[in-house]
Amino acid sequence: MSYNNGTQDPITIIPLYGSEELIEKIRYYMEKIYPTEGFQVVEPKICRFATGDAKAILEQTVRGADVYLLVDVGNYKCSYNMHGMNVIMSPDEHFQNLKRIISAIGGKANRINVISPFLYSSRQDRRIGRESLDCAVALQELQQIGVKNIMAFDMHDNRVQNAVPFMGFDDLFPSYQVMKSIKRDYPDTIFDEEHAIFIAPDFGATNRNYAYTSELGLDLGVFYKRRSKKKMENGSYVVETHKYIGPDVNGKDVFIVDDIIASGLTMIDAARKMKELGAKRIFLSSTFALFTSGLEAFDEAYQEGVIEAVFITNASYRKDEIRNAKWYHEVDVTKYIAYYIYCVNTGKSITEIMDPHDKIHKLIERTEHR
Repeated sequence: MSYNNGTQDPITIIPLYGSEELIEKIRYYMEKIYPTEGFQVVEPKICRFATGDAKAILEQTVRGADVYLLVDVGNYKCSYNMHGMNVIMSPDEHFQNLKRIISAIGGKANRINVISPFLYSSRQDRRIGRESLDCAVALQELQQIGVKNIMAFDMHDNRVQNAVPFMGFDDLFPSYQVMKSIKRDYPDTIFDEEHAIFIAPDFGATNRNYAYTSELGLDLGVFYKRRSKKKMENGSYVVETHKYIGPDVNGKDVFIVDDIIASGLTMIDAARKMKELGAKRIFLSSTFALFTSGLEAFDEAYQEGVIEAVFITNASYRKDEIRNAKWYHEVDVTKYIAYYIYCVNTGKSITEIMDPHDKIHKLIERTEHR
């Protein structure tokens, strides 16, 4: 069977519990890309017993389809009932639901693809001492139960894909979408060495900041962060030293980019040091925003004029308190995901969407050289 858009197999998108917002926007763009008979959205059911055990049910066939499972393991708004109590779903339970749906498919799909913008257990990507290797184990488990491709955004360290060398693996970086949002909301920004600089809040964020500076021809600064070898709080070793190394930031717009805002205190600390060094405006950007310690530090920094704005993608759940914050600016990645599905399904190269060089430079020319 083939459709007039060139696909060989019909597309079935299965959104898991917690990805409702994402699927509505993805559906909008898919309807523009595909003929209506070329894809379908199948809503799964997760039925829970009173003990908390669960099973997945698919009420529509997916036989012979190219299936894309959409999961948001970071959606901490989701809950279920167990022993009469309301239990908040952890990433572990979202991942378990993903496996349940794959089991319900029962090998009938032509191909199973997982779209997990926030990759499960991606923060535990390497071993330090006697620790578990959760991300590698999870990826191998998905491969063993039939997943052929997996897509994630801005992984903590994409070298974890070495655990599954024979499975398709795409780590997408929303640099163009971030740049587009910045120029939309702050059209007066000028991306040249005289007016702007990117700063990595630690060495781990150097590559994602370098992705911007190499495209834009800007300077790059970095914060040296040394953690304690013994003292741990909330699952992470305590930061003992946080020191800036890099070019002068005086009078420049500073952009600090990272993959995840957990507590966000490292980014706020970096922003405050930049302000002390004479930075003009400070923009923060993060693919995922968890705000595990609340918003107080960000609200204070905004009110004090330390930060100008925080750009955050809609790739994972953001509670209303975050979305209503005065410093919050949304970066939409759902069109990006829709075109990714199109490329994978039709066998087209995804190089253009993964390497948005031309789009970024056309954006700069359009907005800065009028």
